[in-house]
Amino acid sequence: MLQRDPEVTVTTPREAGFRMPPEWAAHTGCWMAWPCRPENWDDIEKARAKYAEVARAVGRFEPVTMTANAADLRQARRALAAAPDVDVVELAGDDSWARDTAPTFVVDDHGTLGGVDWRFNAYGGIYEEYGRSATMARRILDLLGARRFAAPLVLEGGAIHVDGEGTVLTTTEVVLDPRRNPGLTRADAERSLCDCLGAERVIWLTGALDHDNTGGHVDNLACFARPGVVIAAGEIDPQDSQYVALQENLRRLRDARDARGRRLEVIELLQPRMRTRDGVTYSPSYVNFYLAQEAVIVPVFDDPHDEPALETLARVFPGRTVVPIQSWALARSDGGIHCITQQQPAAAPA
Repeated sequence: MLQRDPEVTVTTPREAGFRMPPEWAAHTGCWMAWPCRPENWDDIEKARAKYAEVARAVGRFEPVTMTANAADLRQARRALAAAPDVDVVELAGDDSWARDTAPTFVVDDHGTLGGVDWRFNAYGGIYEEYGRSATMARRILDLLGARRFAAPLVLEGGAIHVDGEGTVLTTTEVVLDPRRNPGLTRADAERSLCDCLGAERVIWLTGALDHDNTGGHVDNLACFARPGVVIAAGEIDPQDSQYVALQENLRRLRDARDARGRRLEVIELLQPRMRTRDGVTYSPSYVNFYLAQEAVIVPVFDDPHDEPALETLARVFPGRTVVPIQSWALARSDGGIHCITQQQPAAAPA
């Protein structure tokens, strides 16, 4: 069942004339969150070093705001002291996946900034402590003076992707997860997603990658490169555990039509070949990249498929600088560069 926040007037972004812009639209900056949950990482200090590397890379092209708990503030500022376009602010959280706990930003035709505040329950309750993360989106919107839209769905920002022309990509495993949204029907989910994102059509994909604690976030599987063009994870080995799900997603995308009635051009990015380390299979994905202003920040994995992936993305995004970042530290904790970043579109607060 859909739940409403009793403190907020029930006006959806679509009713108010807001929509989620595509990720290639102009940004005013990027949000990140300093790692603070040691149990998420093999080595939290290595994770923090990787976050600092990503922040510096993004900061070459657009401003970055890194939130941090009070206890970590000095360390985060010291690690990023040489990055003039990275600002560290105190904002308490339980976790460091900004894509999922920061707002999903929306704008209207007048350039007014707003944000969707999804209900957050730690990916269906995989963590016991998530109260501060559950209020992170609200506090960021308060900090910005931006309009808040309380969503009726339990969801995370990594579960959705839009083309800016009315089409949403998502997965059934996440949106219809009974641990997140018990009793939710597909029809109600589509209506709510379109209301929250200012969209008209939902394309449903399937299947979580191996060792994916999110249960199947779409940002590991597929994303729009521009209207009518989708980049999707692929696998060519029929014996691979991910082969069937990824082939099904490619079929669904090729059979789909977007909100404008177009058939989609599907560009396949083969998954990294070397996914097992220390006896555990992980879910590294080249699709989990961040589109900064004039750049693509791409996860790589010391893998034979790294160079083909970088070449493909350079062709898909001509004129953007392709910046590879070795990302096994993120993949070992079920994340990627897109997971730890959240773009803020170019708009003015209300």
